[in-house]
Amino acid sequence: MSAPLTPGAPRPEILVVSSQVVRGAVGGRVAVFALERLGFKVWFLPTVLLPWHPGQGRGTRHVASDETFTALVEDLLGADTLANIGAVVSGYLGAPSQAHGLARLVDRVKQVNPDAFYLCDPVCGDHNGLYLPEETATAIRDELLPRADVATPNLFELEWMSGLAADTEQMSIAAARSLAPARVLVTSAPALRRNAVSNLLVTAKGAIAAEHGIVPDAPNGTGDLMSALFAAHLLDGLDDESALKRAAGTTFEMVARSVRQGARDLLIASEQASLVGPMAMVSCRRILDLPIRA
Repeated sequence: MSAPLTPGAPRPEILVVSSQVVRGAVGGRVAVFALERLGFKVWFLPTVLLPWHPGQGRGTRHVASDETFTALVEDLLGADTLANIGAVVSGYLGAPSQAHGLARLVDRVKQVNPDAFYLCDPVCGDHNGLYLPEETATAIRDELLPRADVATPNLFELEWMSGLAADTEQMSIAAARSLAPARVLVTSAPALRRNAVSNLLVTAKGAIAAEHGIVPDAPNGTGDLMSALFAAHLLDGLDDESALKRAAGTTFEMVARSVRQGARDLLIASEQASLVGPMAMVSCRRILDLPIRA
């Protein structure tokens, strides 16, 4: 996807399109912090403004009008430094109409920089069901996933986007391979080990599972962090397995450290050393000789 940088060459920049919270570490807030801590220059287009994650209590939801969001997109489309962007990472959308503007941005970035890639985190629900309007989830599925080079759904989102059950590892692989992106990273796939969770990366050549123990009462924002880290490591030229193992290890370590201290949010500031030098180990195994998707 991305070759190692030539010595002395400027590092590609990253455009993040996701939610913004006033308090907490989810959405764009965790993604931008993590990417900047890794040394990337980040562009950030908020899709919605919230006081905190909805799971932490009711709060007023502020979404820019279609006119305002479109105007922001138009400004970015005309930016004279747009070719500096090496990756677009999208997450939570505030309205279905935003998918169209984001699609235009992705198309334009790839036009001016053919080496750029698009990672779509199709944020729309969890084990409790959809938490976005179905119209928004449908827009993500129909307008954004077909453009994505990488998708990072959780298990519920994989099933919803594909229309297939994913109760086992093999079923998850089949569901992932039915989607358009060349790389699908399922961030909560069934694991072979007990009391574990799998980050399952599925490609045309096979699949790689990175498993680690389940951390009870994990804070929100783990999917946002995992997606940002995986994009960063791919942009730095790491191979699939190395990028997956490093992103999964960092996310697991950040969650474990945060829970150990009784935090309800990811402690991305006080535990930022984990972003650049994670010590947690995750077990990786390759799953080869899968049928090629038609």
